[in-house]
Amino acid sequence: MNLIWTRFLRSAYRSEPITSFVITAGVVEATIGGLGEHWSLMTFGLGTVGAAIALRWRQHQRRHLSTASERSPVYVLPPDSSRPVLPTLRLSQKPPSGKR
Repeated sequence: MNLIWTRFLRSAYRSEPITSFVITAGVVEATIGGLGEHWSLMTFGLGTVGAAIALRWRQHQRRHLSTASERSPVYVLPPDSSRPVLPTLRLSQKPPSGKR
């Protein structure tokens, strides 16, 4: 169970580090508030966790909707340039001058 929990947390922190941090901080606040009978701290912690989960869900929904309605890109420049191609530069065959 510990291995599964560790893999889950590691993948969550890698994919969404800010959201995972806020959720972890909220869970810690809620735990400290619940164990110490500080109900306002527990309420604040649970509210923080709920807000972080709601914002993450909203971001996921927005990303899902934007990929579904994705349009083909509009190109401003033509595919081929109308300017002539520059000649290829070649190194001269002369030996380099002596060093001083």
